[in-house]
Amino acid sequence: MSQGTQLSVEVQHVDVGANRLLGLDGVAVAAVLLEDDGARVVHVATTAESAAACPVRGVFSTSVKGHALTRPRDLPYGVDRVVLVWRKRRWRCRETACPRASFTESLPSVPARSRLTSRLRSACGAGVAEDFKDVEAAARHYGVSWPIAHAAFITHTAHALAAPLPAVCVLGIDETRRGKIKWAQNEQTGRWQVVADRWLTGIVDATGTGGLLGHVDGRASAKVIAWLEAQPRDWRAGVSHVTIDLSASYLKAVTQALPDAVVVADRFHLVSLANQTLTEVRQRAVVRSN
Repeated sequence: MSQGTQLSVEVQHVDVGANRLLGLDGVAVAAVLLEDDGARVVHVATTAESAAACPVRGVFSTSVKGHALTRPRDLPYGVDRVVLVWRKRRWRCRETACPRASFTESLPSVPARSRLTSRLRSACGAGVAEDFKDVEAAARHYGVSWPIAHAAFITHTAHALAAPLPAVCVLGIDETRRGKIKWAQNEQTGRWQVVADRWLTGIVDATGTGGLLGHVDGRASAKVIAWLEAQPRDWRAGVSHVTIDLSASYLKAVTQALPDAVVVADRFHLVSLANQTLTEVRQRAVVRSN
């Protein structure tokens, strides 16, 4: 039987085993069909309820106007795709001033106007944060668009981002180039100029387990100062050392926002600068000897 076949779904005729296997709160499995490509078409209906509240007026309705078929996307079953076909009720709103007049039922597992189940959205957000290298990889795995996967990631991380920062003794500040430098040729002079060179400043717990604490767009001292000064005073007072590269902008930011902290230049940049200076001295000595 094909996916488009209409079934008369009644909650009284459910497969208890299939219902438990699906595990989607608020709906009961009425039938499971198998497509030629291996996809499982699961026909479900809302579990028994005698009324629903209008999302606009909040008035409970007991009058069913009809039914509507929706196909919210769900997690796969093993390696096979699952196609949900939900026959949900359309209720009449008895409030005369209601602009909608009728509404379809929704569930926490399948919110109103959502084309995804809540668990698929949650799994996608967690996948971006923990399992996949980037948003695009998670979106491709779960078969959703990049904006949906990114929004799921934002929702997944909202709670952690809202939590207070862990106590930090040694703070690390460094920049990361975002993407490649973009060049364009000046039509008048013919010279090539940089038109895009984006940077991010990462602020990390350098010796503890706090990991990445924050990202600042750009690498200007003013933005780093703003991020540091936005943190609680007690948290800033606990920072005893700050490790940076040889950036004057970061030195200014730390000096102003964390005046009691000791600034430490990281060894990589110190050794690199020493080697560069030694190379320049040797080059000058060779030139003079010739």
